[in-house]
Amino acid sequence: MDSRKRSWLFRVTWPVTSYLVTNTCVFMSYLFFNFFSRLTVIGRENIPADSNSLIASNHQSMIDSWLIGMVAFFPKSLLWPSFLPWSPAAEENFFRNPILSWFAYNWRCIPVKRGRKDVGAIFKMSEAIKTGRLILFPEGTRSRDGSVGKCRSGGAGLLVLETHPTVIPVCLDGMADVLPIGSLCPKMFKRVYVYFGEPLDLSEFYAQEQNKEVARAVMALITDRIRLMKTELEEIRRHNELSRKVLFASSKKYNSQKV
Repeated sequence: MDSRKRSWLFRVTWPVTSYLVTNTCVFMSYLFFNFFSRLTVIGRENIPADSNSLIASNHQSMIDSWLIGMVAFFPKSLLWPSFLPWSPAAEENFFRNPILSWFAYNWRCIPVKRGRKDVGAIFKMSEAIKTGRLILFPEGTRSRDGSVGKCRSGGAGLLVLETHPTVIPVCLDGMADVLPIGSLCPKMFKRVYVYFGEPLDLSEFYAQEQNKEVARAVMALITDRIRLMKTELEEIRRHNELSRKVLFASSKKYNSQKV
């Protein structure tokens, strides 16, 4: 079968295979994070129902986009698959052989050539935002220590300036414990937080000239907001852990008195 026939067949079958692959993976994520992990979601009401949305998150593991997509859009994606977001993925990791490529395309991944200016990927991401939703990781790579690093994606700022999406900052915490760098199998019963912030007002940038400086300023603002949310999330986590310790100590004291 030549490439044109493969391309035609792919275009015809992709909506069905993508629906099956993405919703199967999201359903598995739902089972894992709701029954085999301790998941806390904050700010789910900030997720927009409309298309032309950009979800910008810190990056801790290879399955971050699965978690975000599941929390944000499942189970409505079973009836409206268009809610499932697209996400950029490193070409050398997710598209290095035909089998991985097939799964990556059906997972709604957009191949990105790391370390190079990939105009084609920017165009595909622009189309994805205009007609649906896109998950983007401004750091460009997974964090090694859990902190929110500097933005490495200047092209993402130009993407925002061109499409004017609703930008939702997201902060993850605990995913580095679920799937550390170098691991292939997720670890169970880890505490995970997903924090959706309020939509960012970027209107001050839209009236300016679309250049690299403005694009970097846009991404710096988004990254700074995610970094602030990380600080807030760490405080929430400390408070919850302290509350659990107090509750456990009180329960233990009550049981000893009862005996």
